Amino acid sequence: MAEEIAFSLRTPHIDLLQLLKATGLCATGGEAKWAVEEERVLVNGETELRKRRKLRDGDVIDLDGEFLVRISSVNPT
Repeated sequence: MAEEIAFSLRTPHIDLLQLLKATGLCATGGEAKWAVEEERVLVNGETELRKRRKLRDGDVIDLDGEFLVRISSVNPT
């Protein structure tokens, strides 16, 4: 069973590589690029090869079937 991680956006979107680093799933940008190039990343259930893919509220990212990141927006108060 995959470990679920909730990630709250403070901006309208985040790039895929930035998300992988921000969540700690990849330690460096190079490691994040490698994960995408090796087809280890799914976005909303589909293999994602675009490193700069813009992720938004509601997107679900799967890394190696071990981690699921659910993206939500922070509601301004």
